Amino acid sequence: MSAHTNRNVRTFIIDVFRWNLRGGIGFQLFRLLLLGCMAMGIYAYSFQARFGLSVTGMNDIISWGFYISNFTFLVGVAAAAVMLILPAYVFHDPNFHRVVIIGEGVAVGALVMCLSFIVVDLGGPLQAWHLIPGIGIFNFPSSILAWDVLVLNGYLLLNALVPAYILYSHYMGRKANEKLYRPFVFLSIFWAFSIHMVTAFLYQGLPARPFWNNPLLGPRFLASAFAAGPALIALILAVIHNFTSYKIDRSVFNKLRLIIVISAIINLLMLFSEIFKEFYFPTHHSSAAVYLFFGMDGHDSLVPWIWTSVCVNLAATLVLAFNPGKNNPKVLLPACVFLFVAIWMEKGIGLIVPGLIPSPLGEIVDYLPTWVELTVTLGIFALGITVVSWLIRAALIIEERYEH
Repeated sequence: MSAHTNRNVRTFIIDVFRWNLRGGIGFQLFRLLLLGCMAMGIYAYSFQARFGLSVTGMNDIISWGFYISNFTFLVGVAAAAVMLILPAYVFHDPNFHRVVIIGEGVAVGALVMCLSFIVVDLGGPLQAWHLIPGIGIFNFPSSILAWDVLVLNGYLLLNALVPAYILYSHYMGRKANEKLYRPFVFLSIFWAFSIHMVTAFLYQGLPARPFWNNPLLGPRFLASAFAAGPALIALILAVIHNFTSYKIDRSVFNKLRLIIVISAIINLLMLFSEIFKEFYFPTHHSSAAVYLFFGMDGHDSLVPWIWTSVCVNLAATLVLAFNPGKNNPKVLLPACVFLFVAIWMEKGIGLIVPGLIPSPLGEIVDYLPTWVELTVTLGIFALGITVVSWLIRAALIIEERYEH
């Protein structure tokens, strides 16, 4: 790399930081709020680093809780970027091409949160050394967890480097060379499916956990991801359209609604298929589902959680499908919010915790996250939102300048 190119790259990076440090009072207050949440998360994590996972609600029976629940859900949010990449690069939709970089920014932020949740779930950062290939005990290729580490980090690199090259080219006032980045775009499409399928295989491959040992788990992971992820992206695009000068064509929202509806309907069909299998002729393998939906031996903390999730999921899907407001944002955007939250509830704690109950000895306990878990989670979400906002703000400024 020549000295001139190095100087241009430094200027590019400096401008990205400069653009993100500027803004109105509202934007700066938003940034301060995120910093405050991250500080609270670090404070809570200091307790965990000092006393270990004993300060969480997890125990010998429920060894995966709020951290892994959010990790599982956010893997799907990251994979959903492919729903913008496919129309933009495979079907050459010009309107999606303008917003695909926003979807990739969301994917990067989601992956940063995913990896952060893995680290905090280990108890402390020093426990993560064995996840590093060549240094730790990686157990590749026999370990599915090793595959998950590889696909998550690989997808993060693809979604960071490809947009960075495109934005740098546009920053320099020239068109990006498609021959250089297009192969990696198509690789990222395959990779998007792999990150969620491999994560599903982590649970699906455990025969001692019948709640997870289900052939529908992988496809249902994808269906829920392609409903919740585009719902979030639609909300972010609506914020960009209403509060910046970067306008989004209405056809993008209409097409996203169709993607969300189809995926949400497939997700519900798979969910009801699983419910039928569990309850039409219950066996001892149905114990986890009975605990989740109806409670067991007086332990019913998740019952209102899962029924709220299913009802809200169904209602939001019906609103998006029948479109009573005729694409009115005041109707569709709240439906996207409710669908996103409902899938987060069902795919998070509603999936992870019941898979561990009852224990192999038949023990049943309730799980609730402690203030440490909640506050650390808040800090990680603030970190992810900060990453997404920084990437999108820089991308919008560069793209607007390039278009004009």
